[in-house]
Amino acid sequence: MTIHLVKLCVGIESFEHLQSFREARATSPESPSQHVTRMWPKREPELLEGGSLYWVIKGVIQARQRIHSLEEKIGEDGIRRCAILMEPALIRTQPATRRAFQGWRYLKPEDAPADLFRSTRAEDELPAHLAAALGEIGVL
Repeated sequence: MTIHLVKLCVGIESFEHLQSFREARATSPESPSQHVTRMWPKREPELLEGGSLYWVIKGVIQARQRIHSLEEKIGEDGIRRCAILMEPALIRTQPATRRAFQGWRYLKPEDAPADLFRSTRAEDELPAHLAAALGEIGVL
């Protein structure tokens, strides 16, 4: 059974800001994105069965990246950390509000917001907070 992760995207203002941040850090367009975290997910096999990392930007899930693999990283302080390697493609999702939390949380597939497809123009026309409010009442 697949499971996902949800993570706050601290310091990022919008989907476009996250996209440009990721592109600036990539060594090549095909190179995987990575996010290093202190804790190693205990549900690793489920994550690697098609899981994604869902990004919370300004209190709203707005994007996801498919998880490719997990790698051990030892910091300069000697502490073992987990690098979450993700496919470089950043996929817009239906907006879904989330309260602040520390670290990451598991996200069940049935609770994950749906992807927004390129033919959907709502992401270009509405601010994220408004789209999230409309999504909560079932309009978007």
